[in-house]
Amino acid sequence: MSQMPQQAAPAKCPSCAEPLESGDLFCGACGYDLSAVPAAPQDHPTLTMGASGVGSSGVDWPPPEPQSPGTPAAPHLPTDLPGTDSGGKPLPGAPAHGSTVSPASGVRFDRPPEPDDYPLQAPDPRIAASAAETADTSEASEASGSADTVETPKVCVACRAGRVDDDGYCENCGHAQPRERDHMEQESGPVAAVSDRGLRHHRNEDAFTVEHTALPDGTPATLAVVCDGVSSATRPDEASMAASRVAGEALLAALGQGTHPQQAMHEAIVAASQAVNALAEEPPSAREHTPHQNAPACTIVGSIVTPGLLVVGWVGDSRAYWVPVDRSSPAARLTEDDSWAAQMVAAGLMSEAEAYADERAHAITGWLGADAYELEPHTASFKPDRPGVVVVCTDGLWNYAETAEEMSEVVPADAALRPLHAARVLVGHALDGGGHDNVTVALLPFPATAQGAGSA
Repeated sequence: MSQMPQQAAPAKCPSCAEPLESGDLFCGACGYDLSAVPAAPQDHPTLTMGASGVGSSGVDWPPPEPQSPGTPAAPHLPTDLPGTDSGGKPLPGAPAHGSTVSPASGVRFDRPPEPDDYPLQAPDPRIAASAAETADTSEASEASGSADTVETPKVCVACRAGRVDDDGYCENCGHAQPRERDHMEQESGPVAAVSDRGLRHHRNEDAFTVEHTALPDGTPATLAVVCDGVSSATRPDEASMAASRVAGEALLAALGQGTHPQQAMHEAIVAASQAVNALAEEPPSAREHTPHQNAPACTIVGSIVTPGLLVVGWVGDSRAYWVPVDRSSPAARLTEDDSWAAQMVAAGLMSEAEAYADERAHAITGWLGADAYELEPHTASFKPDRPGVVVVCTDGLWNYAETAEEMSEVVPADAALRPLHAARVLVGHALDGGGHDNVTVALLPFPATAQGAGSA
């Protein structure tokens, strides 16, 4: 098992992050009751498939663990088969029995307060008129074929009047203009993804990778990786981009060599973690100027789809959902959050509705980064018996469609046929709901279908 070294740091209060002394029952700073926070469940990654079996691609993958007598040879829906993570721990819908509760080793708050709005100044009509005149001059010059063409100045997307300076800010209202990552869309064969900055964040700290490829025997496979940068850390946008790219590259390489998809997913998360760790390796002089900044960090969730197998892997609170084409069949959430809210629910201290309504709900207990307590990749595999679509997303989307049933209601009926259109619809749903966070979603139709050789 590949693990990151556990950091020798004192325990901190999960409410205010103040250091705690051994044996404390209450936080000395905020008075938080420390006995109410359970420890994260143990998870020891392995590379076996558990009870979910292997795909029908014909690739010579490592055999699954022996099944006990009476175990069905071919499970049906993800809802019929709760699935297991990489350590054999049941996923949502099949809670473990006999679990114990102990103080958590630490949590991380990744949602600092955002302003309710970014006020804009009124447009300056003189600048608007000047910009219009320049634009007309440019168009006339192009129409006449003049060699001395006039470059049309960029106009602010916020006030629609001011010129944009060389630094990317409006000279009228001061609004920062959209960056390349503010809105991203990509298709790769049958899989597609869309990412948007949202309406309240000043930049997009999410990233994704979507690819389609072929296994050694020619069987098609699609994959998607979605990462959410931890806002309280330094350079979260770089962390998510590095993790998504490295994980995607690792998955393509492993699948092309015939590695079992669940093993490939585990190895890809480890590789992504190492890439994020490397971002913290900066000169000591740089740390002197920002001694209190956390190391770059992000969450990760990914999925691999073949004609007979569906694999997911994750660390953090980004999620994957299963939505069948036939909506009379139940949808299912395929991942379990590494978060304070999930721990409260697992310990029986709160209902799911109560936990996720709490302001501490998004305090994550697992992430990729040099200051993470321990790397514990989760993986699970399923064998659906009917077509559907896998929704891989950050909490910027599932905050507005939290349950599997709610997600099923907002996923377009033709998502398996038009994944890019469906991803746009889902991002729009989050923006219409308030867009308080970055929004990223990838859609993978199941089963995978051939889209030509190689990856796009």
